[in-house]
Amino acid sequence: MIIALYVAVALVGYLLGSIPFGVLISKRSTKTDITQVGSGKIGMTNVLRTAGKKAAALSLLLDMAKGALAVIFAGLIFGTFGEDYLGAQVLAALSALAGHSWSIFLKFKGGRGVATFIGGLLAIYWPAAVFGGAVMIIVGSLTRYMSLGSISGAVAALAMLIVLNILKSYPLEYVIYSLIGAIFIIVMHRDNIRRLLAGRERKLGQKVEADNSPSFSNHDKIA
Repeated sequence: MIIALYVAVALVGYLLGSIPFGVLISKRSTKTDITQVGSGKIGMTNVLRTAGKKAAALSLLLDMAKGALAVIFAGLIFGTFGEDYLGAQVLAALSALAGHSWSIFLKFKGGRGVATFIGGLLAIYWPAAVFGGAVMIIVGSLTRYMSLGSISGAVAALAMLIVLNILKSYPLEYVIYSLIGAIFIIVMHRDNIRRLLAGRERKLGQKVEADNSPSFSNHDKIA
């Protein structure tokens, strides 16, 4: 029975995460297929560059909601807040993260998962999500590199939960989720990291052209 519950949690989380809000919003607001523009990713940063601030804000909120709702549904499925529920929270949030990055509706393509990670963390332990989100915004605003802000925010949330686990015995499951999430986000931003080190990363606010533009190559794709 317990295995079936975990399977249900993983499936619901993955399907929620797979909903490509960035694609839907961009198509509705600009008639643009965001997977064919800029980085081809479906997250807030690419929506901002292709569809504007309002569309990007809506995309951010909905992508966060996917992670949070996955955790909430895990609670409804288990119907308890015991130890098993903590594991279900983590599984649900990670499943949503996987769904966002490898959406079944986009032939297993998607985004880098930052907003969905923060959304899941918001439902698991909101102070860490707020702290990580604040660091992400501050670093991203100061440097205008959203990729650097995203990585910094994920690492900051992880650091906070490690300290809380050591000092106040906060659940290890919280640390596990933030650790896996931070590693996942760093790996998904590996191309951005290479460009940051090479000084070729585009800054927030710079417009991009479609991939088939003669002045835009796949080598220069960004988050």
